[in-house]
Amino acid sequence: MSATMAAAKTPGRASSDAEPPRNWFREIGTDAKLLLIGIPVAIWTLLPIYHLFLFAISPKQDAFSGQLFPTNPTLNNFRIVFGEKHYFLSHFWQQLWNSTLIAAATGILTLLIATSAAFAISRLKVRGGRTVMNLALFTYFIPAAFLAVPMYKTMGAYGLLNSHWALILAMVTIASPYAIWVLKQASDKLPYELDEAAVMDGASPLQLFRLVYIPLMLPSLVAVGIYAVLLAWNEYLFAFLLLSGDRQVTLPVALGNFLAADDSPWELLMATGLIYALPPAAIYYVFKRYMVGGLTAGAVKS
Repeated sequence: MSATMAAAKTPGRASSDAEPPRNWFREIGTDAKLLLIGIPVAIWTLLPIYHLFLFAISPKQDAFSGQLFPTNPTLNNFRIVFGEKHYFLSHFWQQLWNSTLIAAATGILTLLIATSAAFAISRLKVRGGRTVMNLALFTYFIPAAFLAVPMYKTMGAYGLLNSHWALILAMVTIASPYAIWVLKQASDKLPYELDEAAVMDGASPLQLFRLVYIPLMLPSLVAVGIYAVLLAWNEYLFAFLLLSGDRQVTLPVALGNFLAADDSPWELLMATGLIYALPPAAIYYVFKRYMVGGLTAGAVKS
């Protein structure tokens, strides 16, 4: 009887021993499929960046040589940009400062508005708050290009044209609805027992906001702030419409001037573009953990 049972168990053991190889082959197949998708996507994404770098280190005569790497790579293009030694770059540092100032102000104002609104809607349960948030989100159904002319007329009516405040307020208007929604979703996941305990200890709504809400929401606040900063940093359309004059425009608008020339200095354009792309790339990689965690907070209900 025991021999029979042992014999009966043997095939089962053999089949169980055969399962790991099948799972192993299945995992290899899954990894292969991911690689087949990921490698072309990575190449497609990195190819423009490589060409940007290639042009930036190429002399003018070798910019369109078609080589995979320039024969005589040079850093002279960056010296020309930093030294403002080309008439298209005569206000490079001022325009870079304009972009930095506008992006930082947009991030700060967006955080102030979105944090206060999300706190009022999610924690204080202000009547009509959700309706206002949904109406604000509804504006995203309208393409930004359609809002450009009304925004131009509005800023002109208030005398803000050719002022940095015009672009800052426009960017805050665009960034705030999404920022409020993200922070509201993240706020809904916080335990209400914390609010009740703070209120029982005598905390006012302002103390609750400052001592309980802000520390717990910090990852989402960092993510939303970076989102607003990068949105303003990369903006071109509204900057082109609302600002004028070489000393007032942001660097993306100034880069567009390169395309107006009959013989555009592409090597200088790419060098300037590469310089302008480095700060947001650095910000993203430094705060990547907050970006992923903060922007997806509240996406899945427990």
